Amino acid sequence: VSQSRYSERLFGSSVSHDKVSACAARLTESVERWRTRLLNETYKYLYLDGTNFRMRIGNTVELITVLVVIGVTESGYKQVIALQAGDKESAPCWRELFKDLKRRGLDSSKIQLGIMDGLPGLESVFREEFASAKVQRCQVHVSRNILSKCPQKLKKEVADEVRSIFYASSKKKALEFFNKMKDKWGKEIPSAIKCLESSINETLTYLNFPKEEWKSLRTTNPIERLNKEFKRRTKTMEIVAGERSCYNLLAVICLRMEQRWKSHPITLKGSLPWLNSEEFTQEI
Repeated sequence: VSQSRYSERLFGSSVSHDKVSACAARLTESVERWRTRLLNETYKYLYLDGTNFRMRIGNTVELITVLVVIGVTESGYKQVIALQAGDKESAPCWRELFKDLKRRGLDSSKIQLGIMDGLPGLESVFREEFASAKVQRCQVHVSRNILSKCPQKLKKEVADEVRSIFYASSKKKALEFFNKMKDKWGKEIPSAIKCLESSINETLTYLNFPKEEWKSLRTTNPIERLNKEFKRRTKTMEIVAGERSCYNLLAVICLRMEQRWKSHPITLKGSLPWLNSEEFTQEI
């Protein structure tokens, strides 16, 4: 009775429990069709990450990760092409997701680049499943790892030098800056230099691509922003009522984000391939 009265005040007429359940079922069906749709577009770049949600599974509340993939079409438009519960630290989970994308029509031979944050297992599986693609490690994540190994008094100076490497005008110039930094700091902060050295090639992959796309390819910012929107929209809920409910919520957010992305393709001619120092600092 209380539900009927509430719906009457809200909608102007009474809505039964059965009608609500039927609407919810249709929503779930629509989201599932969207989530498993055939991929008829040709994609050239993939952004990959995972984000955690507190979900009610049976009688318990579990921390569940949803793996997310954003595909970039040949014309530069971003689309969410995968939402799948799984362990982002697990290579088999990522492999199954990639195989599912291929079953849905993703042409792996057209994928040129995967942008990721160095999750264990992900990079090697990506290389195996997309043999012709290159890997770009997120420069913001790598920078954070480097600076976490520096004493506080050196952080700003080291950050400035890392920025010089990451925003160089060519790979040759970037490696020149790196060698100077290695000679300067190799003995004083060896862990930080080793961290940078182990990632140097993968953090500069974007330099092999069109200059007007550099800013978009250097980091995982598009998928990070999407994850933040997920968190913002679900914050008041604290606990999501199961995996299906989570997909329903995230699908609506994804579709709204895609509408925004339509006015911001990554191949904007004339866009600068670098950020100013203040923006870089804020990213880190």
